[in-house]
Amino acid sequence: MNSKSRKKNVNGSIVTMTELVLPHHTNQLGNLLGGELMHWIDICAAVSAAKHSQRVCVTASVDRIDFHHPIKLGNVVTLTASVNRAFRTSMEVGVEVYAELLTEGTKVHTNSAYLTFVSVDENGKPVETFEIVPETDEEKRRFEEALKRRENRLGTRKRSS
Repeated sequence: MNSKSRKKNVNGSIVTMTELVLPHHTNQLGNLLGGELMHWIDICAAVSAAKHSQRVCVTASVDRIDFHHPIKLGNVVTLTASVNRAFRTSMEVGVEVYAELLTEGTKVHTNSAYLTFVSVDENGKPVETFEIVPETDEEKRRFEEALKRRENRLGTRKRSS
């Protein structure tokens, strides 16, 4: 494969998932359980990474998940994921979460998350992935910020060792 064919655009990794918050997804206050949302985020991000790498991808780390607003019973939750940056075998995937109350026509950004995935072969061994090419200003900003988060992650790991 030549180097040009080893590159892909960010828009090829975009995944949108929609879920309806039902009673079994909620706590005693009628809010979506944080663990349930983390599960949905992980699935959406994993599919985005797999679309980009054309491989099975495993979760290597979750940098952070910010909870801005509670998500209520009956809300429609939309998760959108895309690869922010690809490294040799790993990729940072960003996920944005929105809650919508269809009866009121309101939509609120509730959560953001950054996860790292690794492309693996059929034996579970890491393999190189495609380079990602950001095109829009937003994609370029996310691309640069992903490198800073990776450097912080690796620095923290090194200090912990």
